[in-house]
Amino acid sequence: MTRVTRSVHPAQPHPPLAGTTVNTLKIVVVGGFGAGKTTMVRSVSEIRPLHTEEVTSRAGHTLDGTTRVQHKASTTVAFDFGRITIDERSVLYVFGAPGQDRFWFLWDRLLVGTLGAVVLVDTRSLADAWYAIDRLEHHGTPFIVAVNDFGGPFHSDDRIREALALGPEVPLVEFDARDHSSSKFVLIALVEHLHALSLREEACDKDGKPCHDG
Repeated sequence: MTRVTRSVHPAQPHPPLAGTTVNTLKIVVVGGFGAGKTTMVRSVSEIRPLHTEEVTSRAGHTLDGTTRVQHKASTTVAFDFGRITIDERSVLYVFGAPGQDRFWFLWDRLLVGTLGAVVLVDTRSLADAWYAIDRLEHHGTPFIVAVNDFGGPFHSDDRIREALALGPEVPLVEFDARDHSSSKFVLIALVEHLHALSLREEACDKDGKPCHDG
């Protein structure tokens, strides 16, 4: 049976959602197994995050090919959920998607209504991010790429962009998913990217010309 847990969060308990809230925004954190999605949601949320986790069995390690994350004792089987209050009228919901390919069927539903996404990358296995990028592009969901610091091999920005076939318009940032300020920086980078895209679309609409990537 799936175990739903709430992680211990160092911040003080946040008051209930204000009755004045009228804008609810949704973003999704995606990436390969063990890339740090649960850790990021936990570190950035103002409330104790909701996690849907199952103990990782020996069979699970074999099935998921988790050689580089054998220390991982549990895994997300549905989603992680956190919340950030922007102001009295707006709140941001942060969802973390499961990483193993056997749970990828959940992603399409998680992406419905998503404002934007963060793709987490582990430099020890860049290819694990390919599926996430493919699904986001399929849904037309704007995204940024965040390289989580695991102390793995160094890759230049150009190398990462080449490996993931990222265009220059996609922001690429480095961060530590365990750190609140660092994870918050990633969300700010995503919001700034979304704002820039919105301004660009407005300019195109004003000129009566279609916008094109590149």
